[in-house]
Amino acid sequence: MSLFDLKGRVALVSGGNGGIGLGMARGLAEAGAAIAIAGRNTGKSEAAAAELANLGAETTVVSGDVTDEAQCRRLVQETVARLGRLDILVNNAGINIRKSAQELAAAEWRQVLDTNLTSAFVCCQAAYPVMKQAGGGKIINIGSMLSIFGAGFAPAYGASKGGIVQLTKALASGWAKDNIQVNAVLPGWIDTDLTREAREQVRGLNTMVLMRTPAGRWGVPADLAGIAVFLASRASDFVTGTAIPVDGGYAAQV
Repeated sequence: MSLFDLKGRVALVSGGNGGIGLGMARGLAEAGAAIAIAGRNTGKSEAAAAELANLGAETTVVSGDVTDEAQCRRLVQETVARLGRLDILVNNAGINIRKSAQELAAAEWRQVLDTNLTSAFVCCQAAYPVMKQAGGGKIINIGSMLSIFGAGFAPAYGASKGGIVQLTKALASGWAKDNIQVNAVLPGWIDTDLTREAREQVRGLNTMVLMRTPAGRWGVPADLAGIAVFLASRASDFVTGTAIPVDGGYAAQV
C-alpha cells in the first residue's frame, strides 16, 4: 500500500545495530528507506548495515557516542552528507543501570539520563532544521513500559523513559506547524541482550513477564518493525504526540 511506502526516504536509527533498533531498521529497510546505523561499536554497526543491504536497502554507518552533544549533531550531519537528506529519526540508543535508588551514584544517574533522554533531545534538535527545510519529517522516540510503570531496580531508567514521553509531547506540540510528527513507542518486555541481562539480575522476572503478558510470550525485535513503518510513513501524518505500547497487552492487564 502506497501509504506505507518509504522509497526515497532516509532514516537515522541510533542504537540501530542490535535489538529493538535493528528490528525497526529492518522494517524501515523493507519498506524502502535508506538507513544510517548509528552506534559506538563500529564492527557491530557494519554487520547490521550489511544485513540491511542484503534486503536491498542503501545503508551507511555513522559512528559516535550519543552522550556527547557534538557527536549527536555530527550523526545527523553525516547522514545528510552521505544519503542526501533526513526524513526519519529513531532515537533508540539506551542503557540501564539496575540499582535501587539508595545505591545509585549521581554519576550513574547522569550516565543513564544522558544516554537515554538528553541524547534524544539533542538529536531531535539537530534534525529539526533539516526536516523543516525539507517540508516535514518523522521522529520516533523509544520509551519503555517504565514510561508508565515504576520499578525499584531501575529509578534512573524509569525517569529517563518517562521523560521521553513528555519530550515527545512537547516536540509534537511545537513542531506540528512544520509538518514534523513526533511519537513515542513503548516496547514491552522484548527479548534482547539488555533484557537477557535483566533476567539474570532480577529474580523471578521471566515468570512475572509471562504471567502478566496476555500474549503469553516475550516480544522479539521483529515485533517493532510494523509500528516503525507506520510512524515513519504517510499513514501517520495526522498522528503526533502519542506514546504507543507494543507489549503483547502487558499494559492493558491488571
